[in-house]
Amino acid sequence: MGPRIGPVSEEPQMPDKDIKAMMGTEDTPGGKASPDPQDSRPSVFHSIKVFVLCHSLLQLAQLMISGYLKGSISTVEKRFGLSSQTSGLLAAFNEVGNTALIVFVSYFGSRVHRPRLIGCGAILVALAGLLMALPHFISEPYRFDNTSPADMPQDSEASLCLPSTSARAPASSNSSCSSHTQAQHLVAVGIMFTAQTVLGVGGVPIQPFGISYIDDFAHNSNSPLYLGILFAVTMLGPGMAYGLGGLMLRLYVDINRMPEGGINLTSKDPRWVGAWWLGFLISAGVVALAAIPYFFFPREMPKEKHELRFRRRVLAVSASPVSKGEDSSSEQSTEASPEKKAGLAQIAPNLTAVQFIKVFPRVLLRTLRHPIFLLVVLSQVCTSSMVAGMATFLPKFLERQFSVTASFANLLIGCVTIPLAIMGIVMGGFLVKRLRLGPMRCSILCLLGMLFCLLLSLPLFFMGCSTHHIAGIIHQPGAQPGLERFPGCMEPCSCPSDDFNPVCEPSSRVEYLTPCHAGCTSRMVQEALDKSQVFYTNCSCVAGGSPVLAGSCDSACSHLVLPFMILVGLGATLASVTHTPSFMLILRGVKKEDKTLAVGIQFMLQRVLAWMPSPVIHGTAIDTTCVHWAQSCGRRAVCRYYDNDLLRNRFIGLQFFFKTSSLACFALILAILRQQNKEEGTKATVSSPGLQQQLLASGREKKPEESRV
Repeated sequence: MGPRIGPVSEEPQMPDKDIKAMMGTEDTPGGKASPDPQDSRPSVFHSIKVFVLCHSLLQLAQLMISGYLKGSISTVEKRFGLSSQTSGLLAAFNEVGNTALIVFVSYFGSRVHRPRLIGCGAILVALAGLLMALPHFISEPYRFDNTSPADMPQDSEASLCLPSTSARAPASSNSSCSSHTQAQHLVAVGIMFTAQTVLGVGGVPIQPFGISYIDDFAHNSNSPLYLGILFAVTMLGPGMAYGLGGLMLRLYVDINRMPEGGINLTSKDPRWVGAWWLGFLISAGVVALAAIPYFFFPREMPKEKHELRFRRRVLAVSASPVSKGEDSSSEQSTEASPEKKAGLAQIAPNLTAVQFIKVFPRVLLRTLRHPIFLLVVLSQVCTSSMVAGMATFLPKFLERQFSVTASFANLLIGCVTIPLAIMGIVMGGFLVKRLRLGPMRCSILCLLGMLFCLLLSLPLFFMGCSTHHIAGIIHQPGAQPGLERFPGCMEPCSCPSDDFNPVCEPSSRVEYLTPCHAGCTSRMVQEALDKSQVFYTNCSCVAGGSPVLAGSCDSACSHLVLPFMILVGLGATLASVTHTPSFMLILRGVKKEDKTLAVGIQFMLQRVLAWMPSPVIHGTAIDTTCVHWAQSCGRRAVCRYYDNDLLRNRFIGLQFFFKTSSLACFALILAILRQQNKEEGTKATVSSPGLQQQLLASGREKKPEESRV
């Protein structure tokens, strides 16, 4: 236990350095406390403030590396030929390793060296970032022009309409479909799934152990402040991830192995693939640097200075009681200790792993039978499903719906949506604190926030345009026909079916898959001061034989992207307002001894029911709106064209469904709380008037803080 503490008069005989030696001897670098008083000065790693700073930076870097994939999901799809369903599964796969181990955190919480375990987890997260970038280095250079031979510059005359006598070799003989290439593709995708699993496993100890470590060794009055700073800095991580994606995706994917003569692509070209891998390397380096200090923090550090004095005074007084009040206070603390050890979270360290596994399902079922807790968790599952789908596929939605580049879409989300969501979380906490909201008013605040969020999502169904006319694929009513008008215009061209080099006829806004599909036989480049423009001429499938521009036709609704993002950001603000009050409903809705476990169950259910399936559900819904798939070696690869109206209705419709479900849960919570208040009022009326007056009188004497959430 430690040295014995004498009466009050002997208190000055116990210097601070003895307490520090008592509390932290085994965790000094040598495992021993230095007997030299000159060497007993506390290390910088024995300060909880330094730990809060380090942990804020670590969680910021962790969310950067986990959120970066969501910002570059469409780029990864194009680079490796993935469907949205597969990319959604990839984005959600880090939750698999995380969910499988998060339950045991409460079991191992007080048995391990928490800072070192956090450092090991951070090293795994950094390793996952390196693994995510590895497929770029083991894959062949990206070829956006599949019809050009490997030894010729890409985007050459291979996409033009060639006579049958000089037609190119069929795609089936292309070396790109060799067994080695297909095996290389499978290995690259497998590495990314493995990296996501490692990322989930590495993130398991970081947040739970960090929060518990801060709460254990910070002063009770400072702990909420430290945790608030931690969460505030952490919430910047997703925004920085999208910002990093916006910068990296402006660079060409093979920037480290550019072909001779450069490339003839711009970031607006649908075949453009940005340097998605570079962001993972940068994030992994930041996480690795942030992990270093954790190997120098002690297993246990002294409480903050003013807390040490308080503890010493209490221990000294309790060792030599001089009044009846002190005896009663010690008896109360003795009586309160069994209650604190009643919950599973407190008795977990005394259980074996097998006993913990046996006890956990019973406590889980007991907690889930509480109606308020169950409804709040369901509402948070619906909200998390909405957020997971939006965070994963909103960049891709903006690219397809409004013809913006991947980098610009990331910058919009990082600069508009994420800051407004953070503002909503802060606003919700401020309202709960300022207005001293009880459970009833917390449920009303959640109901109103989700209701207005739902109303703001209604205009999103109408903010967009239909897919423009794509010759041979999509024909819009009233549009000028393309191939339909000249059915035999491309017969002598021998156009390959798997080529993709889109061109646009600007006057009628008709898009062709390749210059060959437009019947173009020549190519010219118009040089300008800032950029060069590529034209294809002598096009037999275009009315009047007018030249066509290289690249896809721009959306007619590009000007709506900013109003769309403002509405999405305001909806995110209102949805985030419900975060703190709904969390308070959980803390108020379960038994005191089950609060810690209830929060753990809440996070576990959110992962299992929301963060894991939601990206896959959204990706599957997006795939159902595809109208033209690319083919790679006989298999379906990435989608090249979507039905924009169907894409908008299904993507926004899924968001609307989850918001409606969350709103319904909050409405049921409010109804249950009102019914409980009525029952309590009836019991109070039936009770004796004398007892009721005593309760009212004692309630007036209590401080108003007891009614706060």
